[in-house]
Amino acid sequence: MKIILDAMGGDNAPMAAVQGALNAHRDSGYDIVLVGREEEIRKALIACGETALPTGMEIRDAREVVEICDDPATAFKRKKDSSLTVGLTMVKNGEGDAFVCAGSTGALLSGATLVTKRIRGIRRAAMAPVIPTASGGAVLCDCGATADCTPEYLLQFAFLGSFYAKRVMGIETPRVGLLNIGAEDSKGDALRLAAFPLLKAAGDAGHINFVGNVEANTAMMGGADVLVSDGFSGNIMLKSLEGVGKFLLQELKGMFFKSTPNKMAALIVKKDMKELKKKLDPSEVGGTPFLGVSKPVIKAHGSSDAKAFANAILRAAEYAESGFIADIEANIGYMKVQSEGEKM
Repeated sequence: MKIILDAMGGDNAPMAAVQGALNAHRDSGYDIVLVGREEEIRKALIACGETALPTGMEIRDAREVVEICDDPATAFKRKKDSSLTVGLTMVKNGEGDAFVCAGSTGALLSGATLVTKRIRGIRRAAMAPVIPTASGGAVLCDCGATADCTPEYLLQFAFLGSFYAKRVMGIETPRVGLLNIGAEDSKGDALRLAAFPLLKAAGDAGHINFVGNVEANTAMMGGADVLVSDGFSGNIMLKSLEGVGKFLLQELKGMFFKSTPNKMAALIVKKDMKELKKKLDPSEVGGTPFLGVSKPVIKAHGSSDAKAFANAILRAAEYAESGFIADIEANIGYMKVQSEGEKM
């Protein structure tokens, strides 16, 4: 397994990217290619205590960097020698099994769509993080790749999320819910009302396990294994969850250090608190795949530290080995909405 890593993308690159790659290589044995300005990568290696690259790791020099301020729609084209563009081209050409990047989400999505291409028949790619829930976790598809959706997009997101939950999370029959403002079939805006019968038909045909509309609070209590959403609503839910997690941990910390008895109680539940913090820590997930793209492309958080980069590399390998892309290619016929002309 060979993972290609954009060593220049993200707020803490290249230092965090290099340290994360070293940790992931040491723990997993995966081959890793660091893409970026070679001299900066080697300085980071020295800072990490490595005078030479370990066996199984290499550097691919790329002189340009896609910045957050660059136009995401054109940056990867204008900067053809950027670490992002070079890395995507490498995975397209089969020089690696997956690509990981913590840089601009928009530029990475545009590049993944136009360089590696979408799976034939997929209308839009989707970002699908696994969010913590009372039942262990749920795939949120989409969380920001496609803000404006059609009913067909949501139908395809349901299939993408379902196959991902089955292949990567090991859920045999994932429950697919449409994220909505009410559980009743009649609830929702025009998009949700139009998407519901498509999802229900797919469920009735046995292609997915559709459980109907799911409200956000029910979703957090484990009401579904896959949450289908447009990217706008999904991103709001994801960011709200991240904010609530930080707020909760901050309040608990303040409560436990408020008095001596509370500090003693904190010692008693210290192990459980670490487990809770781990569940709410985005760096534990590491990265989010672009589902629907023909090659494994993983978006790591822009503020990724070394732990997050290491976990993103592990997620990329897991995704590449899962067989997910082959599943989508084999089932694409069930994921399309026929036009009136096609029905006649």
